[in-house]
Amino acid sequence: MLENDKEAEEMLQTCANALLVNVGTYSQTQADTMRAAVSVAHSFSLPWVLDPVAVGLLSPRTAFCHELIALYPPAIIRGNASEILALSGHPAVARGPESTDVCETALPAARDLAKATGAAVLVTGPTDYATDGSHTYAITGGHELMTRVTGVGCAMGALAAALCAVSDNALHAAVTCSQIFSHSGTHAAMCAHHPGSFATAFLDAVDDCVLSAHHAQLPAAIETSSNAPSSSDSEKMRHPDAHPGTV
Repeated sequence: MLENDKEAEEMLQTCANALLVNVGTYSQTQADTMRAAVSVAHSFSLPWVLDPVAVGLLSPRTAFCHELIALYPPAIIRGNASEILALSGHPAVARGPESTDVCETALPAARDLAKATGAAVLVTGPTDYATDGSHTYAITGGHELMTRVTGVGCAMGALAAALCAVSDNALHAAVTCSQIFSHSGTHAAMCAHHPGSFATAFLDAVDDCVLSAHHAQLPAAIETSSNAPSSSDSEKMRHPDAHPGTV
């Protein structure tokens, strides 16, 4: 939540284990702080997560995200289908930070982006997909109410960064992040049926899942074929208990 470049540098040098860069409130001052933070993260070999909010819709932030990636590639890039398509140079249609593209359409672009940057790419939507360019996992679950609560995607980026701090495998961290949010959304909707109450129930569910280590309840991650998601024999069900990304 830091907006001062000197404070960001000091935080990263003294007590941070990972960095989240969310360009949702992009401004020149914010850009200077983000650029400095990524540079310091590079100096200390700290993993960082990029949340390219509204990239593609607005050209200044699109160019800036490419600049940051070139400066020091992130460990994870988390975005909706339209943002991932745009960041990888493919045509995309967005309405503000909301995606009008479906995740499956963005999968080839996500794989290309992962291969080009070395990052794990997490495409979020009704079904989440996490890929490193070679392996792709599909995670289902969650609830429609997640789309009616402001900040769920931003919070997902924060959790992804936290998991990067304790895992040396970015793809596993991205998968686990999606599993936790999918599980939490599903369980929150069981007791909350409107956005206000759901927001509280969702935060409680995330907290319970992380702190109580209820990993056996997490949805499985399905490894898809290398070309596109399908229900073919090439898919392998991975139980979260055995998945190395569950941390």
